[in-house]
Amino acid sequence: MVTGLWADLADLVLPADCAGCRERRPGLRHGVCPACVAALGALRPLSVRPTPAPPGLPSCVALGPYAGPLREALLAYKEHGRHGLARPLGALLAEVVAAAVGVARPVALVPVPDTAAAARSRYGDHLDRLARHCAARLHQGGWTARVYRPLRALPRPDSVSLDSAGRAAAAEAAFRPRATAGPGRVAGATPVVVLLDDIVTTGVTLAAAARVLSATGWVPSVAAVLAATQKRHLS
Repeated sequence: MVTGLWADLADLVLPADCAGCRERRPGLRHGVCPACVAALGALRPLSVRPTPAPPGLPSCVALGPYAGPLREALLAYKEHGRHGLARPLGALLAEVVAAAVGVARPVALVPVPDTAAAARSRYGDHLDRLARHCAARLHQGGWTARVYRPLRALPRPDSVSLDSAGRAAAAEAAFRPRATAGPGRVAGATPVVVLLDDIVTTGVTLAAAARVLSATGWVPSVAAVLAATQKRHLS
């Protein structure tokens, strides 16, 4: 309790690097300066589609391009241990889910899982944290949302060392289903299955996850992501 209070007070008094612009500023809220908060708040979810789209890729909606404060905040969260960003980034992901689904109805949120090695290096599954904050924000907005984990990730090579064909092959063998029943009916309705990820580039990871899910009865209606790489067209 005291530790948490000290962290909150220190955040108000001590200067820190903004996760969005990397400028050193005092009084950051959740680690992001007011200018970057405004930039992130101005983003509006849009349909995205890699070209060419891999087989099995569901329709995708992203908050914005992988650039600017959004890119920097994601890097700070994933690679630099800024876990406090999970709450605001999860709230932004909830905006994407709401835009992708359209009307408030039960949703089953399925995050793309980290491998065990990635989760260890990041002190936990980074997307699972985002998904839980996403569900909490949707609940606040009157939605019925629950996080499910019907997938497990298998070890795979670092994609940086692979060409496009190698990344596709690695993604194809990246996931296995857990022994988990489908979401069933919630509040008298069948929930919309929403596949969650942080970034979409080629779409091969989302497509591979969607194919495994579909084969076990978890058919994703849409994928919601925070960012799409700029070389992909935003429509």
